[in-house]
Parts: sequence; C-alpha cells; structure tokens
Amino acid sequence: MTSHLPRPPLCTGGEPWLRLSRRECLNRLALGLGGIALSELLGGIAGAATAPIITTGQHFAPKAKRIIYLFQSGGPSQLDLFDHKPLLNQKHGEQLPDTVRGGQRLTGMSGNQSSIPIAGSPFKFQQHGQSGTWMSELLPHTSKIVDDLCFVRSMYTESINHGPGVTFMQTGSQIPGRPSFGSWLDYGLGSANENLPSFVVLITKDKKGQPLMSHLWGAGFLPAKHQGVRFRSGGDPVLYLGNPAGVSVENRRLALDRLRELHEHQFAGTPDAEITARIANYEMAFAMQTSVPEVTSLKDEPDHIFEEYGPDARQPGTFAANCLLARRLAERGVKFIQLYHQDWDHHGGLPGGIKRECQQTDRATAALVSDLKRRGMLDDTLVVWGGEFGRTNYCQGLLTAGNFGRDHHPRCFTIWMAGGGVKPGITFGETDEYGYNITRDPVHIHDLHATLLHLFGIDHERLTYKFQGRRYRLTDVHGQVVKQILA
Repeated sequence: MTSHLPRPPLCTGGEPWLRLSRRECLNRLALGLGGIALSELLGGIAGAATAPIITTGQHFAPKAKRIIYLFQSGGPSQLDLFDHKPLLNQKHGEQLPDTVRGGQRLTGMSGNQSSIPIAGSPFKFQQHGQSGTWMSELLPHTSKIVDDLCFVRSMYTESINHGPGVTFMQTGSQIPGRPSFGSWLDYGLGSANENLPSFVVLITKDKKGQPLMSHLWGAGFLPAKHQGVRFRSGGDPVLYLGNPAGVSVENRRLALDRLRELHEHQFAGTPDAEITARIANYEMAFAMQTSVPEVTSLKDEPDHIFEEYGPDARQPGTFAANCLLARRLAERGVKFIQLYHQDWDHHGGLPGGIKRECQQTDRATAALVSDLKRRGMLDDTLVVWGGEFGRTNYCQGLLTAGNFGRDHHPRCFTIWMAGGGVKPGITFGETDEYGYNITRDPVHIHDLHATLLHLFGIDHERLTYKFQGRRYRLTDVHGQVVKQILA
C-alpha cells in the first residue's frame, strides 16, 4: 500500500540518506552552531597557551636586548628641566594668549580660573656637551651625559589625568585591562634566563603621589606568566617566595613535582592557558628562591659604585638603590626592568617639589647610564626616562614671587632615551616659543611604543594576540616607527 504521507524535506542535496524531518534538520543545525561556538571558545583558550600569533621571536635584527624604564610618575615639568623657553620669563605674569591655547580643554583644577598667567621657570638653563643641549640647573649630573642621550621634546598624548595617562603610557590604552609593555615584550620574545623573571618592577619606597596599581605591570588578557614581578625593599623582596618553617628544599621540590602532575592532568581535560601559566609560575618561584637573594644583595658592590650612584644607594628601596639593582638585573638577563618614582605632580609648590625629586633621581640616573656604558652594556640596553604627560606653561592657582604650580599638559612633553640603538646626542621634535604646542615632528605614545618594539627587532603590527574574537596589539591600530632617532 502506497503511503500518502508527505515526503520528509531535504536538508541538503537529494540523496536518500540526507532526507531528514524538519525537527531533525533544525536539531542538527543547532548542534552544528553550538559546536562552532565551542570550537572557537576552546580554540581561543588552547591556542593562547600553545600557539601565539606572533610569526617568530623577532622579525629583523634587534638593536636592544633589554630595557630599563625609569618612569617618573606624576608628570615632570619639561619647562623646568629640558625645554628652555626664555619667552616665558619675559612674559611672566601675563595672560596666556587665546591664540596659543587654541581652545584646548583644561582640567577641572585650573579650568575655572579667571586668570591663567604665564609662569617662567625660576631655574637657570645652560647648554652642555658637544651637542649643545639645553639643560636645567636642577639636573647637574644628567647634564654631564647629554651626549649619550636622545631627547624627544615633541611627545603628546590624549590623556589629561593621571590614571588614564599612566595606564596609556604603560599599556597603550587609557582603559585598564590591556597587557603592559613588559608583558607584550615577554610574550613576544620570551625569557633570557630560567632563574629570574623576564619582567621585574621596582618602586621607590616611601613616596607620595598618585597610586600605582598592579594593572600597570599586569598581563591583561595574555597568559599570567607574562605579568611583571614586583621586587620590594627589605628582607623579603618577593612576597611568599621562601619556604615555611620546617619545609626543606627537597620537600618543596617533591611537592611541586606532584602538583605539576595534577596540573598536567587537569590541562589534558581542560586546555586552559591559566593552568600552564600556573605551572610556569610555580617553577619560576622555585628557581627564584636562590636567584633573588643573590641579585638583590648589594654587598658585593665596591665602594666606588655606591659613591657613583650616591649615598642613597646603600638604602634598599630608594631610587638610587633601585637603579643599581636594575643594572644587576640587566647583567643577569632580565629583559624588562621597570622603575617607578612618584611625586612629580606639582600643582603647587613646584620650585621646592621638583628640586626635591631631582635631588633624589638625578645622580643615580646619570650613574646608571655611565655604569652601563663602562661595562659595554649600553649598546644593547635601552634606557628610557619620562612621565605620562607634561606641565602647563601657565600657573595653576595663585602666582606669587617665590611659589607657583603647573597643571597637567598632554599636548607636549619631553622624554629621553639612551643606548639600545637610538642616536646619542640629538634632540628630536620642537615646541613653540611658549612651550605649549608642538611645531615639528610630533611623537604619539603609540609611535613611541612602535619604535621601542622596533629596537627589539619586532614589527609592532605583527605582534598580536587574539582575544574575544579580535587580534590586539600594543599599539592598537596606530603607531609609526620614528626612524629619525634610530642609530
């Protein structure tokens, strides 16, 4: 007897084995879409752990092997340190012309002032070295090494406040959550040793100023093994690194071996990048139990080194001691050494405040560069000095004969670099006679990051990481290498 029931619809094709009911067709379609989503999810996790997107470690021959970044948190005043503007002294107390300001937004700290008087620098400037670089009297030691430095006076940023500004300079984004520069470098190139982290953070102790949050040296969406490791001053440089009382090195090793086996078993069933990062962190911590006490002890440094870096170098946690420790870390293959020094945010009391910070940093900074050069390390060690933005040429608050302050200024500021493939003894970029706007060769933060990666042999457009369906990079979708400053 012939059936009069309708023939099942064809899902695809016309072959008998592909003739499915409507319910079966929709069911299989749903399962297929779910499988695609699951595959993408697991692929993003497993791929992150086993197959980074970077093509090779380096895309071309590098000039730098390591970087020491001396970050001056708070925004040092370029007008009182590096960018000599005699016109400001001539017009001291006069109102900033509207044509110069050009409608630029001001912060809430000075935006409601009825008067924004120009403030000249109270500090003397002189030319130094064969390069004839203008330097403030506040930096007598740095002035002696100007022929080793490359000044960039035309830096600019969109950030007008500290939180976004520091985050932008450290991660390439104003919003917290992106990987820091050191994490990107570690992800792209890996570590040069097995006993110390590739990315170490040092913070000057007992300093006030804007808070420094851990996301500034965090790995963001990169595997956690790429985050910076903070070394503290005192008897325990890395927290929880030592064994508890009664636990021997042999027992610790046995425990880690068993823990590794459990993690590897977990990873076999759930390929999560955090599991492999956890394994790597445990192994690194075990190696650091021996290496960290050795590298952080300055007892083997001769007296003349302490004299060069200054008396503060004998006090753990000071900027001078951290500069000396940075050199020791660089000698042992640490790739990224980040120093933070706070309290450059001088909205008021600038003459006394900036003098104090220079006294704490100038001598050790110059000693670090000279020390690296003497040891033959400056050629492949990149030293960077700078903050998150600059300061205004006008006074915030009341301008008096002996005191004033400067507000945040993102439109132009100065940083300097040394070694690691940059031209020594040059000044790049220019600002107007008021020190308010850039007139030649602007350099954005993305341009700076692209240039620093280039010095390490990395094409900033090719160092990417896929996260939530998008390939991210340190320079986002911007950035041009500043070839004019490359040696």
